[in-house]
Amino acid sequence: MSSCYWNIAVAQNRVTLSGFVKDARSGETMIGALVNVPEARVSASTNSYGFFSVQLPAGTHQVEVSFVGYEKTSTTVELSASVQRTFELSRNDKEIEEIVVSASSRPNQVRSPQMGAVKFTPEEIKKVPVIFGEPDVLKTLQLLPGVSTGNEGSSNFYVRGGGGDQNLILLDEATVYNASHLLGFFSTFNSDAIKDVNLFKGGIPAQYGGRISSVLDINMLDGNQKEFGVEGGLGLIASRIKIDGPIVKDKSSFMISGRRTYADMFLKLSNDENARKSKLYFYDLNAKMNYKINDKNTIYLSGYFGKDNLGYSDLFSFDWGNATATLRWNSILNEKLFSNTSLIYSDFTYNVRVNSNENDFGIASQIKNWNLKQDFTYYGLNNHSIRFGLNVLNQRISPASLDAAPGTSINSIAVDTRQGLEAAVYASDEWKVSDRFSMIYGLRLTNFAVLGPGTFYDFDRDGEVTNETQYGNELVKNYLNLEPRLSMNYLLNNNSSVKASYNRIVQHLHQLTNTTSSLPTDQFVVSSANIKPQIADQVSLGYFRNFANSAYEFSTEIYYKDMQNQIDFRNGADLQANNQLEGELLFGVGRSYGVEWLLRKTRGRLNGWISYTLAKSERRFDQINDGDWFNARQDRTHDVSVVAMYELSKRWTAGATFVYNTGNAITFPSGKYQLDGSTMFYYTERNGYRMPDYHRLDLSLVYEPTPEKRRFSSSWAFGVYNAYNRKNAYIIDFRESEVNPNVTEAYRIALFGAIPSVTWNFKF
Repeated sequence: MSSCYWNIAVAQNRVTLSGFVKDARSGETMIGALVNVPEARVSASTNSYGFFSVQLPAGTHQVEVSFVGYEKTSTTVELSASVQRTFELSRNDKEIEEIVVSASSRPNQVRSPQMGAVKFTPEEIKKVPVIFGEPDVLKTLQLLPGVSTGNEGSSNFYVRGGGGDQNLILLDEATVYNASHLLGFFSTFNSDAIKDVNLFKGGIPAQYGGRISSVLDINMLDGNQKEFGVEGGLGLIASRIKIDGPIVKDKSSFMISGRRTYADMFLKLSNDENARKSKLYFYDLNAKMNYKINDKNTIYLSGYFGKDNLGYSDLFSFDWGNATATLRWNSILNEKLFSNTSLIYSDFTYNVRVNSNENDFGIASQIKNWNLKQDFTYYGLNNHSIRFGLNVLNQRISPASLDAAPGTSINSIAVDTRQGLEAAVYASDEWKVSDRFSMIYGLRLTNFAVLGPGTFYDFDRDGEVTNETQYGNELVKNYLNLEPRLSMNYLLNNNSSVKASYNRIVQHLHQLTNTTSSLPTDQFVVSSANIKPQIADQVSLGYFRNFANSAYEFSTEIYYKDMQNQIDFRNGADLQANNQLEGELLFGVGRSYGVEWLLRKTRGRLNGWISYTLAKSERRFDQINDGDWFNARQDRTHDVSVVAMYELSKRWTAGATFVYNTGNAITFPSGKYQLDGSTMFYYTERNGYRMPDYHRLDLSLVYEPTPEKRRFSSSWAFGVYNAYNRKNAYIIDFRESEVNPNVTEAYRIALFGAIPSVTWNFKF
């Protein structure tokens, strides 16, 4: 009885220490900073908004706050009642700068129950040599195990054998539908505007939904609350600039960042009038501001606007672009309950215009959605971090419609707009069961309502229309799905652990593409009466180890993913301006499995990582390959990346990246025949051939004449993409031999040889 009374008394004497961790120089909130109270054996990490909360006995405590690359602070805190504090950390300029794949992973990669997760910071991304010398989030992610690229130079990526449309890409919580510029050679993400990058390949948390392969969650910088600053870079292909500073010091700030290419300016020097009138450029703009209403409430407003313009004289034009906006309200409802409310807008459009001879027409398409999200985090128990919330998403797609000018030989075709309403609720708990065992378990419930108005069709096995129904503003079809999530970690000792995870995810948006390079003109459709939602079940098991005082990190993960309701096309499918597009689709299943290894060195003058993936990705459709399994287009048996950065001196840093992978699966003709004097090819097995193996070496050299801690600093970045001039195949095509017309020969088209780059970066 006395023991019970003592426990109640202790519980009544517990108080809450909560607050934020920020960068001392800029006032930026810090994601994943560690708040530790050693004598109480209590610790917590800051969330995506820099907030933490821990329960402690009343009394005096020593609170340690740390973050990789920053000086650790230790502060004595008197707690007689619950309090809110802000801790500020300063960069550690005395240490040699560390380049790591996951800045917050040490030692969390061993202790955290989260599986298949990778974290990047902009500083790490800028160290990796890439094409044209432009730091690129997506191309850096492609150097990780389980993540592969499409064609040469492409920003499109595939995760664990899934399709490109199966990756959820978020920028400040807003969905980005086409994350590439110039047909994939640049990504839409300007690294100057980015605070934090997280990729989830497996064990995806319950707060995320809508894509079955991965989640790429990117947070933009809030803006410096202490002082004004300018930074940017001038390159051979593109230039960029970022300006940020306080609106009201320590209360509100702004950040605006822009980037533009200028290849089109060189066209003005051409002797060809058509070339001088042509367009070839992109621009993008990131903007964000925040206002601290009081200690418990902050409002954020952020947006992204980007557009590509391609065109040849007045004969052809092609433009596409993304626009996003996020209005977010952070509120500390009490010391144990944190709230984030977001209203989000996303838009992707493309327009094609052709004006040649008798053809004068345009093709336009748009994806637009509004999303209302409400997320809560409850910190009432030290061994639990409970998240729950809901979101309502209105998805509206205007498929490619054809608008022909009067008097042309082409008829206009208007395609019905499709829309759906997706509502989801979720709850999850990160539970530290014991000193050795921890887990994250959760459940997501998703309901997708297919809505009118429009004409909806039924099709037979051959894709012929059997019935059509006209709907008004009413429900057409409803899909309800449960999505369980589970990740577990068992600590073998202080330096190693084993993890396991399972997740089920449902996807209601489908991209129709037959290439490994996602094009802006690829069509999107939502689930309908004919198109069922994609469903994936993934299990994974992994071993994680840190050694040499966490200077080295090793991990290996094995996974198996089963995919339902996958989409492919009938031969000769017509995907543009087609009101009966669903009749061109075939439905089947998929599976992917593999093993990933990652070894990285995180400290010292030489650091970097080696990754290797051995994998298989297959699909099966009753009407393709006689119903047998065949390779998915993105199937890649071997994938190797070696990334190394070496500090030659305080001013010079060298970098190198080597990649090797098995060629993508592809369908080549198996024979040919003559028809009316023309040579026709015929095809047998789907994706039964391979592109040639791909390999490439990139080099970089960075010179920093002035230390970054000075008011003005600058650096020069020199690079060579594809240093040994490997002619990797972009396309393999076939033609009749000029010597012997009876012989068909294959020929290779290579996109890039060696490409040098130089960029001057500045900051003040």
